[in-house]
Amino acid sequence: MTQPPDFDLPAAHKFFSVHCFNEAWTLIDKQQRTGEENEQMVRLTQASLWHWTRREDCTATNLSVGHWQAARVYALVEDAAAARRHGLLALEYAKDAGPFYLGYAHEALARAAAVAGDDGRKKEHLAQAQALVAAVENAEEKKWLTNDLATIN
Repeated sequence: MTQPPDFDLPAAHKFFSVHCFNEAWTLIDKQQRTGEENEQMVRLTQASLWHWTRREDCTATNLSVGHWQAARVYALVEDAAAARRHGLLALEYAKDAGPFYLGYAHEALARAAAVAGDDGRKKEHLAQAQALVAAVENAEEKKWLTNDLATIN
């Protein structure tokens, strides 16, 4: 039987959910990654998501963001199926989170479709994301989403 830890487990989940997310983001931003860095990026995003699911303050919006990051990571490592799976989860969790999060879920699905070579689905999700941009009230968030949509080939 496992002994209770001698540290604050909720604090550890809070720390690692954010720490792993940020470390994955550092690798996402890297222009060129090694194969090991790609593997590390996948492990970090999955660890972040797992730790979020253990937090008492975890919301559907947090999970939408976590699955969006996982979809981005899997698109970067060209795993279209995993990118789509996480994009769909991001969309499901974002359904009540507002246009910014819904837009990013469609952005994730557009990237997954691009990796899969599915131009029709890519255009469909890009159009849905671009339609949501107009409803984003925060100017900085609107700019982030617009800029990220412009990077999808």
